[in-house]
Amino acid sequence: MENKKDKKIKVGIVGGSGYVAGELLRCLINHPNTEIDFVYSHSHSDKKISEIHTDLFHSDLVFSQKVNPQIDIVFFCLGHGNSTRFLLENPFSETTKIIDLSNDFRLNKDKCLKVKIITDQEKELEFVYGLPEIYSQKIKKSNYIANPGCFATAIQLGTLPLTKHFPNLKEWHVHALTGSTGAGQSLSETTHFSWRSENVSIYKPFSHQHLGEIEQSLKDISQNFEGKINFIPMRGNFTRGIFASMYANLDENKSEEDIIFIYEDFYKDAPFVKISNHPIDLKQVVNTNYCLLHIQKIENKILITSCIDNLLKGAAGQAIQNMNLQFDLPQKTGLAFKANYF
Repeated sequence: MENKKDKKIKVGIVGGSGYVAGELLRCLINHPNTEIDFVYSHSHSDKKISEIHTDLFHSDLVFSQKVNPQIDIVFFCLGHGNSTRFLLENPFSETTKIIDLSNDFRLNKDKCLKVKIITDQEKELEFVYGLPEIYSQKIKKSNYIANPGCFATAIQLGTLPLTKHFPNLKEWHVHALTGSTGAGQSLSETTHFSWRSENVSIYKPFSHQHLGEIEQSLKDISQNFEGKINFIPMRGNFTRGIFASMYANLDENKSEEDIIFIYEDFYKDAPFVKISNHPIDLKQVVNTNYCLLHIQKIENKILITSCIDNLLKGAAGQAIQNMNLQFDLPQKTGLAFKANYF
């Protein structure tokens, strides 16, 4: 008789041709508890996966134009707005778990969606915001997860502990630099090599789409937080990773050691957040699911630096971390990657 613990989780992916889907496939192929059932792509139906994701040359998987509605879990790697449309047009079973990597369901005002399931009954899906470091218990109990944005992940993990302990903080100042993969696979002027190489630029200052989910989590963890987040996103001349620096004025009489202790205590049960005693750099986390933090106090300012791989901890890796929580697996299962440091 098959042991329940040995049973593979049947996985589907909708929207399989982009950078995030490629990383999701790479991770799931090597995950000890999963079996990929289908990879849906309207534009690449019946092509071998390796024709699009050439790093997966060893895989025999083929893109499909059909979905299995009885799947155990499905990951949505579609453009923003398309997950909602797909769910309304394609019913799944009542027990199918869903992890959406777009921004369709991240905000509380958007978290519910009424759909039909395969029995033709109506069901309201209520999505839980999938930041494991503060919502792990909710994630374990939910079938529907809204995976956080990449900038949002790096910035929240840097700001949440201080905001919780000092709710009178008036504002955060954030600069964050992202690699070209953060813009997706479709070509644009700012993703061409000739433009991106040896170049840096600002975009969407004070108005980035991830601000809403960041503010939502900060207010959730500290209901008195009425501060402002001054966020300047920047494009970097590298392919993957996010390096964020953020600072706040702190009038409290706390030492640097006190602040470091607050962070270490906050993340004591978070397997993918590490506090470094030394200044950090981006290469330490590229190709990993880790967020690395460094804390400094300079006069009355607290400076936090935070770095993640935008395609892993900022997207596919965090989605698998959430899946592990949903299926009662250790969070690090299938995510034991070493950084590409050299």
